[in-house]
Amino acid sequence: MVLSSLCKISSKLYGNAVIVAGKTNGPQLLQQLCARGISSKTMRHRIAPAPKPAPYPYKDKKYNYLRAMMDYPTTSRMDENSKLIVVDGPPAAGKSALAKELANELEMAYFEAPTVAKTLFNDYGYDLRQLDSKLPVDCRSYDETDFLKNPVTVKAARMQMRMFQLRFQQYIDALAHILNTGQGVVMNRSVYSDFVFLEAMVAHKFISKNAQSYYYRMKNNGLHLLWRPHLVIYLDVPVDEVRSRIEARNRTNEKDSQASTTGYLQTMENAYKQQFLKSISVHSELLVYDWATDSDVEVVVEDIERIDFEQYGKHDEKLEDWRRVDAWDWNNSRRMFSSHRETMMNFLNVPAISYPELLIDGEDMKVFEKVMLNAPGNKYAKGFNAEVGDSGLLFKM
Repeated sequence: MVLSSLCKISSKLYGNAVIVAGKTNGPQLLQQLCARGISSKTMRHRIAPAPKPAPYPYKDKKYNYLRAMMDYPTTSRMDENSKLIVVDGPPAAGKSALAKELANELEMAYFEAPTVAKTLFNDYGYDLRQLDSKLPVDCRSYDETDFLKNPVTVKAARMQMRMFQLRFQQYIDALAHILNTGQGVVMNRSVYSDFVFLEAMVAHKFISKNAQSYYYRMKNNGLHLLWRPHLVIYLDVPVDEVRSRIEARNRTNEKDSQASTTGYLQTMENAYKQQFLKSISVHSELLVYDWATDSDVEVVVEDIERIDFEQYGKHDEKLEDWRRVDAWDWNNSRRMFSSHRETMMNFLNVPAISYPELLIDGEDMKVFEKVMLNAPGNKYAKGFNAEVGDSGLLFKM
């Protein structure tokens, strides 16, 4: 495996000479190295873990002001592996496979990429696409598969706005997980590189410049609330190779789609390299790999372990999002990501009055809401729908 010329590792590399020259014994040296950066499970299991509180059950118990006073400080659960890593790259690059392996090797949680298709099932597993025949054409479902079939439609723009919202929501969840459990997270793509798809769609006239303008208004209104990742790993695969892999995996509608042509993939690559990598490297550590051939995950793990995440001062732009003023500032951020996700999501609700292609006619929306409300499991909150088997309703609050 070879690091490409784009790779800029702003870290101190600990070679054998440095380790041999030191006077520190083995366990102490390992402890010092671990304190500086991420460690694999092999190294972590060679030293006794520092005592810390059990993970906070943030999904079941709201982290409010009172609990923040009792569960203090937030950093008590965090260690050298309490980091956020994003694996990014073009389609068919092998992102999910690498992200899963890294999560396992580094004992972190794996967050798979969200999809619009998954949102078309309600809390009871009912496929809402079954209701399309009862809905106006403009309100019918449109997911990633539909995009591959027909990307030149106004629904493509709406889907991309929805995709950004899903990535934004997932990123909040990742931050909440780290701050409440101390466990690091490895993500397959993130909200920060989502604009790459938008740029390709605009360049190939799948969506309008007007919709592009709305996207960036929404993005700029909400993205400042999040913390950029500690590390971004970009898998660099030439466009011709990406195209070959798409044809080889032979997914339905993908290889023949207008959104899988060489030209479209090249536009995406340009946006990645000319915009995303340049901007994210200012604030996050960046590793770029030539992933065109079979690669060794162990080498990636070793490269990650060499990065010193503690080398930056309070005035450095790199990793500035992860430096808080004091312990209570950590708690405030934790409360925001854990218990105020809907409030944060509201920052994306930018009025679309000047963007008619993104709006649905009012009469059509009335029909949509009526049909959806009567879908199995949609009438009440989860757990309160007797028609789908929920019981004990008299004793629930």
